[in-house]
Amino acid sequence: MSLFVEWLVIILLLLGAFFLMVGSIGLAKLPDFYTRLHAPTKASTLGIGAVLIASTLFFSVTQEGISVKELVITLFLFITAPITAHMMGKAAMHKEKKAIDRTQNLHLQEPARNRQPPEAPETNE
Repeated sequence: MSLFVEWLVIILLLLGAFFLMVGSIGLAKLPDFYTRLHAPTKASTLGIGAVLIASTLFFSVTQEGISVKELVITLFLFITAPITAHMMGKAAMHKEKKAIDRTQNLHLQEPARNRQPPEAPETNE
């Protein structure tokens, strides 16, 4: 394995570890559910993505061919994390979970909670 690839793997692992640490601290320290929701969905997703890319790079260079398993895991993670965060935030909003007072645009929460789903258009058969 070349020195460049080794350094790239090291940098990706350190970057991933840093973002995972920031996401963990944010999850523990942020004041309410809505702000805590950002820590694992933003920082931790980026952190685990960097670790998985480092793993893909390492195993692709040391073994024959591209390591597809890590690529599939990374793709799955980047697709599901935002959807999960959206669903958790929407569920908390409908359960009327209170946000901290300094949250911006609090006046938009109530109309969003009371919004009704659109009605299906009537069809003439």
